[in-house]
Amino acid sequence: MSAGESTGEIIKSLVVNVLIAVAKGVAAAISGSGAMLAETLHSFADCANQLLLLRGVKQTKRPADKEHPFGYGRSLYFYSFIVALLLFFGGGVFSIHEGIEKVRAPTPVESITLSLVILGFSLVLEGWSLLGNVREVNRRRGEMKFVPYLKHTKDSDLMVVLGENTAAVLGLLFALAALVAARLTNDGRWDGAGSLAIGLVLVGVATFLAREVKSLLVGEAADPALHAILEKCALDDPDVDRVLNVLTLQQGPGEILVAMKLEMRGGMVTDELVEAINRFERAVKAAAPEVKWSFIEPDNAA
Repeated sequence: MSAGESTGEIIKSLVVNVLIAVAKGVAAAISGSGAMLAETLHSFADCANQLLLLRGVKQTKRPADKEHPFGYGRSLYFYSFIVALLLFFGGGVFSIHEGIEKVRAPTPVESITLSLVILGFSLVLEGWSLLGNVREVNRRRGEMKFVPYLKHTKDSDLMVVLGENTAAVLGLLFALAALVAARLTNDGRWDGAGSLAIGLVLVGVATFLAREVKSLLVGEAADPALHAILEKCALDDPDVDRVLNVLTLQQGPGEILVAMKLEMRGGMVTDELVEAINRFERAVKAAAPEVKWSFIEPDNAA
């Protein structure tokens, strides 16, 4: 996902969540519902998360300098990891605590008409946003199945926004069911159960996001498809006899570092060897523009 696409998707989600969070807050105050309060906090947490993602996208645009010679691409992974932590503690843990308290000491749920209207409206908006995320994933994953793609994608911002919107839709469904059940049975424990379910969803999504983003933050190899491209470039180059070793590192969305050890054609003098390596690097970057740095070492042993 390009920086422009990322920023547009995040801003769209931010505007939607600000409106939803305010509306939910009003409904929570009127109804006294713990599930509505959990959803309100969830939406406000999402707003903070999207601001963090925007900060991360901005950081990735900083040029490389002496202290960070490979740029700031991984900044987005750092902010994505912070978002996962906020989802876990700011939304999930609080909602679980609120749910347990409501189950242990239930309080009657007052009028739910306004809450149901707001939840229904929020579900439409969140569903629309989630559908857009799913379409984007389907466009990018190609032949790969949906879940494996999420585990291997390097676009942490897309993964985080998709996770947030999935949690939002599930949370809204749980809140709707909890409010209706609490009102029909006049039993406030259903409201607590709804808050508990919302918290568990948030914790589950946050755990998945944190695990996947951590791998990118620590340093993850590029997609296996890149290796096939590098092998083909070597095969097509008459000055390369064979590939001895390939190392790749994802430095950020659309930014990859490549280090290769190649056995070059014998008999070349220094100038010829240098030109052959430079030509090979140009071929690699033409075939894979996401390769921002390439380091080629000629050798005759793996």
